[in-house]
Amino acid sequence: MALQPYNSTLERIWYYAIRVFCVLVLVCLVLPIFAIMPISFTSDTMLSYLMPGFSLRWFTEFFNSVMLTLSMKNSFIIAFATTLLATALGTLAALGLTMANFPFKDVITGIMIMPMVVPVVISAVGIYFFYAWIGLTSTYTGMILAHTALATPFVVITVTATLQGLNRNQIRAGSRLGASPATVFF
Repeated sequence: MALQPYNSTLERIWYYAIRVFCVLVLVCLVLPIFAIMPISFTSDTMLSYLMPGFSLRWFTEFFNSVMLTLSMKNSFIIAFATTLLATALGTLAALGLTMANFPFKDVITGIMIMPMVVPVVISAVGIYFFYAWIGLTSTYTGMILAHTALATPFVVITVTATLQGLNRNQIRAGSRLGASPATVFF
């Protein structure tokens, strides 16, 4: 929203103060990355700012390390599968919680977002012992399910907030015009 000629002095001060604050927050978040990036190009064995020369040594070591590249591959596989599952499950849950009226809706919503409230360390220990009991430790399935359980509440909250402002007449109009439920959804 741009400043208008009729804005008061206080509104103009707030307008610029908020923008300055946002820029400062972004600088504080990005500045550490820019401070550390040059260290990754040092040729020395110690990562410090006393750089004897420019080198791509650390990148070469990373991509030549079987263990690190395998870890990166595992991370991408788990992240991709978790994103797909959490998005699908969270969207369906948010649709059900928003569009339908049923008893104990608030209780179910609370249970759905519980992983956001419980500290991640506590969840991780509980998940580990449960997975050890059923034999899912050190498996892709176990990691994907654990990450999905922790990520789904974020999708539920975001999609629910969006659906709260949805005009339901648009859904009715799409249905009356002959669109399938999938077409209306998308």
